[in-house]
Amino acid sequence: MKFMHLSDLHIGKRVNEFSMIEDQTYILQKILELADEEKPDAVLIAGDVYDKNLPTIEGVNLLDDFLSDLHKRKIPVFMISGNHDSAERLNFASRILRNNEVYIAGTYQGEIARYTLNDGHGPVNIYLLPFVKPAIASVYHEGIESYHDAVKAILAAAKVNKAERNILVAHQFVTAGDISPECCDSENISVGGLDNVDVSVFDDFEYVALGHLHGPQRIGRDTVRYAGSPLKYSFSEAKQKKSVTMVTIDTKGEIKQEYIPLIPLRDMRQLKGPIDELLNPKNYHNGNTKDYIHATLTDEEEIYDAIGRIRSIYPNVMRIEFDNSKTKPNETAKLVAEDVIRKDPLCLFEEFFKNQNNVSMSDEQNEIMKKLLFE
Repeated sequence: MKFMHLSDLHIGKRVNEFSMIEDQTYILQKILELADEEKPDAVLIAGDVYDKNLPTIEGVNLLDDFLSDLHKRKIPVFMISGNHDSAERLNFASRILRNNEVYIAGTYQGEIARYTLNDGHGPVNIYLLPFVKPAIASVYHEGIESYHDAVKAILAAAKVNKAERNILVAHQFVTAGDISPECCDSENISVGGLDNVDVSVFDDFEYVALGHLHGPQRIGRDTVRYAGSPLKYSFSEAKQKKSVTMVTIDTKGEIKQEYIPLIPLRDMRQLKGPIDELLNPKNYHNGNTKDYIHATLTDEEEIYDAIGRIRSIYPNVMRIEFDNSKTKPNETAKLVAEDVIRKDPLCLFEEFFKNQNNVSMSDEQNEIMKKLLFE
């Protein structure tokens, strides 16, 4: 039995005030094309379906289209809520959608949802655990003090049949002992607190389809895996390789995984160097100039309308900053009170200028200040 594992769609997200709807529409269409090629028996969506708990109209319509297209292909969908979703809103019409093989677990109400598919090797049980906090779990279970306690108690109550093949879809921050997964700045993680769940609680499952972290990665063992987001949502993800995870389960214990790359409509890239080099055709003619760009300019001199010049080539530049001697902090620069008293205003300004810019005033600038102070 073959499964397509997705997570962290973040439909409706804005990155540096750029709407990602067009990019998300494009990548979801690519995922549908992959579904046509791979013909999975089901799609697992491990939370953070929307980016906000009150999704945009465009976002709701896009998810509606995506689920409808999967239904037309007769591919069952198993979906849970993440910490970005409104669990109750995602749960809307879930009982009706269940009749059309779209299975949604938006809220935890004391019992983990379980659905069963069958193939030539027998049943495969799919457990859906939406993002859960200790406060929610403590309503139904005793002794809950942490996220680990919450997930452990919920799975223990599920009484998983270890003799059968079992899959869990979950959305938590999972660690393996002292080893933490790779995180990026687009995720809301409290590392070192009580937010982590140890991978040991998943021992009864053949495969654990995780959501929450945007970088595709294993944690603890190969069959406990974050699919990662289908798109880059911050420049800290610029070097990540996005993919779709395909999981094939044969007899119990026989699992194969394949990671199929996703090529976005626009990539997210970081560029650094003098502005003339960044705008030199030989340095960009082979790249997609429509990509989302974070440009770091290393020029020492002032640049008039730097953002406008960059946008003339890269219209989707998201961020621009400078890295030169003027921007480096001058930690040794101090003005002692007695020096301030005995120095004239021009001398003080010269020191201030040098402390701010790491260079001395030019003769022309010095003359201008003399005239201003005289006036």
